[in-house]
Amino acid sequence: MFNKVILVGNLTRDIELRYAQSGSAIAKTAIATSRKFTVNGEKKEETCFVDITFFGRSGEVANQYLRKGSKILVEGRLQFEQWVDQQSGQKRSKHSVIVETMQMLDSRGEASQGGYSDYGDAGSSQGGGYDAPQPKAYNQAPAYTRPSPARMPENNLPEIDINEDEIPF
Repeated sequence: MFNKVILVGNLTRDIELRYAQSGSAIAKTAIATSRKFTVNGEKKEETCFVDITFFGRSGEVANQYLRKGSKILVEGRLQFEQWVDQQSGQKRSKHSVIVETMQMLDSRGEASQGGYSDYGDAGSSQGGGYDAPQPKAYNQAPAYTRPSPARMPENNLPEIDINEDEIPF
């Protein structure tokens, strides 16, 4: 079976960060996506609101850098949640997205252009995947690792000793 979701949109609220008993971060928010279309010559827009959840280090990074209105691309899996409403006693359900990777799309500087993944990068201490036992209430994604920053090229220009009297202008 295949369960993959890719969404691009804006966060509808600030991130709510909490920690599981194991110490792993759980960050929740929602994303609004829209599509524009034409029906009988009339332009329309449809907006879809989806709850999203980050686990581990990516949840802490999201909480640190993202705010309501931040534009992001998230990639993850669809999850069906069910519960009983405390007030009415009725069964409730919804679909949400468990984020596996994200990319910050706001143009607030080059740092926000980085992509972040819960699966680790080459050379990370996790070495890619993560097989720790998962808490009952949550499907915990693997640990986050930050990609290595781009290195600036070194200045390899030779030094030239020029006498200012020899410059013709």
